Amino acid sequence: MSDEVLFDLAEAESLAMRACLAAGASEASARSLVDATLSAALYGPPAVGFPHFVDYLDSFREGRINRDPAPTCERPYPAFFAADADRGIAQLGFDLAFKDLVEAVRTLGVAVFTQTNSYTTGELGYYVRRLAGEGIVGIAATNANAMVVAKAGGPAVYSTNPMAFGFPLGEGTPPLLIDQASSATAYVNVVAAAAEGRSIPEGWAVDEAGQETQDAARALGGALLPFGGRKGANVALMVEMLSAGLSGGPWSLDTPSFRSGSVSPAVGLTVIAMMPGQADRGLVERARRQADRLQSHGVFVPGVSGIDHPRPASEGLKMPRAVFEAIRRIAETDG
Repeated sequence: MSDEVLFDLAEAESLAMRACLAAGASEASARSLVDATLSAALYGPPAVGFPHFVDYLDSFREGRINRDPAPTCERPYPAFFAADADRGIAQLGFDLAFKDLVEAVRTLGVAVFTQTNSYTTGELGYYVRRLAGEGIVGIAATNANAMVVAKAGGPAVYSTNPMAFGFPLGEGTPPLLIDQASSATAYVNVVAAAAEGRSIPEGWAVDEAGQETQDAARALGGALLPFGGRKGANVALMVEMLSAGLSGGPWSLDTPSFRSGSVSPAVGLTVIAMMPGQADRGLVERARRQADRLQSHGVFVPGVSGIDHPRPASEGLKMPRAVFEAIRRIAETDG
């Protein structure tokens, strides 16, 4: 039996919707989460697609996510959107504000969306990819519960504190898209390695005693390391201030786990959106030429080169069988 299950997009969407609704999510929450999950499965790292979707389903059922939230959004300044996700999923609050955010950016040239009181953001690249689809440059930052040490031997003080950047490159070309953690790797990669019994590279994590380890299971009981030592820790701090600081959400040190308990992580998300100059200046086309030029020099341009995204819809989606079985079991329950 294959370790993977192949779906066409319609089948994957239907299964995911049924699972969300069976887990108790409202129709609006289910729709936003499924759209983001399919986007992650098509364009993002595999671990933040359907494998992470299972975390959402568990959290709907165990109380970490408000199943039927009523997000709110205030506009204290013309270009500043301050949202409260009402302990729901981050994607729903963003979706509800998206049209007004895009209109503000096109009118004012720049706008900021910041949100607190949500579950984890999922694939962070999703937010800037949405903006790039509208011809808008985006920067996103978020935090979660503390799982990263500033240095080996120290306590966990930051989340993986990822950041994402998207720059549109015009019709027919996928956007330049950077989505990376401030830690040496994303937490979901360690979870996947532990589940599969694989070791992890040196420099990824420390064990419960604060010593560096290549044992994924022991890393889950310890913490992750920042990339590049102090420089990576400084980036994590910057992301912390942009996400928790600007939104008013909890610092990573004060954030409950997104995988256990019954309390919402209530974390922050900040998205900065910018127009890529006036249309008659041709800056998008100029950026596309530069991306082509860099690739001709052997440079990997994230989101554009060296990957098979976007996958043709005709190829369908592959899902790990264990993930499929977990989703299927929930989809077939009565809620």
